[in-house]
Amino acid sequence: MSTLYKAPAGTMVGHIHLKVTDLDLALKFYRDLPGFELTAMYGDQAAFLSAGGYHHHIGLNTWHSKEGTPAPQRAAGIYHTAFLYLTRKDLAVIMKRLIENGYPISGASDHGVSEAIYLNDPDGNGVELYRDRTKDEWTYREDGTIGMVTEPLDLEDLLAELKPD
Repeated sequence: MSTLYKAPAGTMVGHIHLKVTDLDLALKFYRDLPGFELTAMYGDQAAFLSAGGYHHHIGLNTWHSKEGTPAPQRAAGIYHTAFLYLTRKDLAVIMKRLIENGYPISGASDHGVSEAIYLNDPDGNGVELYRDRTKDEWTYREDGTIGMVTEPLDLEDLLAELKPD
């Protein structure tokens, strides 16, 4: 039996590209709430956004979906996209923006290895905004596997990151 190929360490998702029904609404969501920067427009049919000056982490287009309907919830497709923020304070800033804009969240969880906020974009695509804990903060089971959990995230404690020292 041949050895299966394994993607090398450092391989990562480069970008996502989403079909959206209303480009302006989707652009406003991804730019104004999680804070991605607009890097390019492709006419009035596509927008590209990034963090930190990369060419794009998110592509949005209406090529086959303009004024369409959201993807059915009970069908195959992407469950959610996840955006990793480097610090707990960054995640708190995003949570505050969601609250200030009255944008509904669908959940907030402490997974032991990470803290996550869940919501849907205007087209019903699931979005996870999260930060990882350091590996020394993780717990492990007796069999050596990572002790991931799904507990409620303490949002008041998260927002306390924004209080001045």
